[in-house]
This record gives sequence, C-alpha cells and structure tokens, in this order.
Amino acid sequence: MRVIALAMVVAACHGQTSRGLPVALREACPANHFFDGAACKARGDGAAKIAAGKAALVKQDVDAAKLELDAVKGPLDHQANVTLWEQRGIAAAYVDDEPGASAAFDMLLALDPAHILSYRLSPKATFVFEEVRGQNKGGAQIDVNWQFGQRVGDPVPLDLEVVADPKSFLKTATVFVRTRGDAVWRAADLAVTGRSKRVVLPAVSATKPVSLELYVRGYDDKGNEVLAWADASKPREIPLRYDPPTPWYRKWWVITIAGAALIGGTGTIVYVATREPPDTVGGGVSVK
Repeated sequence: MRVIALAMVVAACHGQTSRGLPVALREACPANHFFDGAACKARGDGAAKIAAGKAALVKQDVDAAKLELDAVKGPLDHQANVTLWEQRGIAAAYVDDEPGASAAFDMLLALDPAHILSYRLSPKATFVFEEVRGQNKGGAQIDVNWQFGQRVGDPVPLDLEVVADPKSFLKTATVFVRTRGDAVWRAADLAVTGRSKRVVLPAVSATKPVSLELYVRGYDDKGNEVLAWADASKPREIPLRYDPPTPWYRKWWVITIAGAALIGGTGTIVYVATREPPDTVGGGVSVK
C-alpha cells in the first residue's frame, strides 16, 4: 500500500535536529471556527443547513431537504461532514436516484468506515447503503507513533504516516496537543506530501510526571475535515516521566572541585609523611 507521510509546513523553531524538525504551536481555534492558514474564522451556517435538511427528511419533504443540503458550504467539521453525506445519500435514495445515493454513501463510508444507518429508515436507503458498504475500500487512515520513555523537559518526537487514502482527498492535517489538565489546546499544521517526516513537539515544563494529550484532524483541499484520529473528548496520551534535578552536591563541577581538593590534600599528606629527617642537624653549640 502506498504510504504518504505528513510533512510539516509550519515554521521551525530551532532548525533541523537529529530526531526531526521542531514545529511551532499556535492556539487552537474555538468551537465552530476553523483556521484558514492565517487566523481563526467562523464556520458559517453549514451545520444549521444540514440540521434543517435532516429535519425535512424526517417529515418526508425530500425537495426541501435537498434544497437545504445542496446549499451547504464548508469548511465543515468531521461530524457535520459525515452527516451531510449521510443525508444526501438518504435524500437521493428516497427519489430513486440510486447512482446519486451510492456516490453519497461511498463518500460517507470514506469519511467514517464504521458508520451504520438507522434501522428505522426506509429500505430504499438501507438497501443501497448495504450494497455500497459491501464494496467499500475503507477510509483514510493514519498512524501516529512515538517512543516510550519520554521525559518532562525533552522535546517529543512524533512519527505520522497516512497509510490509506482511497479518495486521495487528504491535503493537510493538524495535530492538536495539550498537557493533561490544561484547558487550552494548541495546534501544529501539517501538509500531506510524499516523504516520510518526523515532527518534534516542544518540551513540556513540569515538576512532576504528566501526560501529553493529542488528537489529529485531516482536511481536504477546501478545508473540510475528512479524517479524525482520536478526539478532544477522548484524546490519546503520551506519558512523560519526571526526573528530579540533580542535587547540587552531585553535579559534575562540584565533584570535580571536590576531587581536585582531595587529590591536593592527599599529596600534601603524602609529602609530609614520606619526608625523612636528615642525618645531621645544622647549627652550633655554645658552652659557657
């Protein structure tokens, strides 16, 4: 299987290192916002139109549903994107547009390979969906790996690879990271390229063992989220062990000075102890 790597496009902090290229972290955008490469912007009314289309389908008003769903504009988050293609597939199936329904369900399963339709839906939709699912090639998939034994105060290298992208829609990705317990997520923006790449997250400062939480989102060329690896509510964790600072009396320079002083003192003692008295003593004797 062709392997595509995630290469970083963010500015480097300190240049190339032996373990990868350090990445600069920005503050993650708030809910219902997206990063356009320069700043956070509101997503717009896409989610509202999807909700309106879904409500219209519940009422069997397919024309109204298609009107709302066709008007949806991104960028969409992953859940909204999944729901959009689900509802588009259902709407097409309800008007016997099997090719349209198949195409929509195929995109749906590329976004969420484990997706299932409600058993309460019309067989018009579920039959087409099951047929597409039987032929589906799976969705986009990434591997995110790191070495065990990471430490507080050290940079954290991550190896990221896209191991599957059947739709070839992955163009960029973002790694979201924070120290466990922090309220704010930070983000590193990456581009999908043809070279394997290791990215290095900045070191975490702490005075006890901590965990680094992270999740990843992948995007198409329009900024829609098309891949989800972990989630803000259920992130993956990298444990970071804490090694206490070396006591001052065990630092190398203290030991060196102490050793030098000990050697000097020992030399003096050896010199005094090994110096023999002379056979004669100089001087005169006066008798009165």
